[in-house]
Amino acid sequence: MEETISLKEIFEVLKKRIIMILSLALGAAAISAAITFFVITPTYEASSQFIVSQSQTQQQDTPYDINDIRTNVELINTYNVIIQSPRILDEVINELGLDMSASELSSKLQVSNAEQSQVVNVTAQDENAMLAADLANTTVTVFKEEVPQLMSVDNVNVLSSATVGPNVSPVSPNPMLNIAIALVVGLMIGVGIAFLLEYLDNTVKSEDDIEETLGLPVIGVVSTITADDLPSPADRARRRTNNVSEIRGESVGT
Repeated sequence: MEETISLKEIFEVLKKRIIMILSLALGAAAISAAITFFVITPTYEASSQFIVSQSQTQQQDTPYDINDIRTNVELINTYNVIIQSPRILDEVINELGLDMSASELSSKLQVSNAEQSQVVNVTAQDENAMLAADLANTTVTVFKEEVPQLMSVDNVNVLSSATVGPNVSPVSPNPMLNIAIALVVGLMIGVGIAFLLEYLDNTVKSEDDIEETLGLPVIGVVSTITADDLPSPADRARRRTNNVSEIRGESVGT
């Protein structure tokens, strides 16, 4: 026979364990906030842009046409690979005097462009906001200088340089997002533990539990007597006095 559980029973389980559920949720949120603000190091981001266009000679001799745009767009895929190659990154490391390898620097860079766009974004991330800007700008500058030697073309122009404002904000971590995720996870864990404890609790607490567990009808219930239900010493003394009086009265009558 399949067992079913009603919404009322679910509500009762949650109500019984509500303190534990809320404690786990708030505890998870507090731990997440502490880790976010005091353990995780903030990371800053800066972006520099360059555009792939005609070379200076082509601009003077011939008008711009759609074939040039298509060619430049196709070249961008190659440029995106070249930018993150050791040939470019080693030179960036030397110019900035960095103590890292080309692969480590590559992990800090992200190169992207919108579909069919000639504009390329070079984004750098670092724990130092100024260094992030320097990484993006120096990478674009070194790439622009090396492209003519590598591809025999001069069609890269810097569109914008990365800058650091007075009130720069880190891109990670995101405190509100981390705390919200921890709160939800804490609630989920709390609810799961509440139902697990209820499932593992096989103690008999009421006559209904007897009927469900043993399948036997309940023919009688022994009520629980508390201290408040018992008579006070004064009541017991008064009752004894009344009983003695009644006994004496009956003796006299006989």
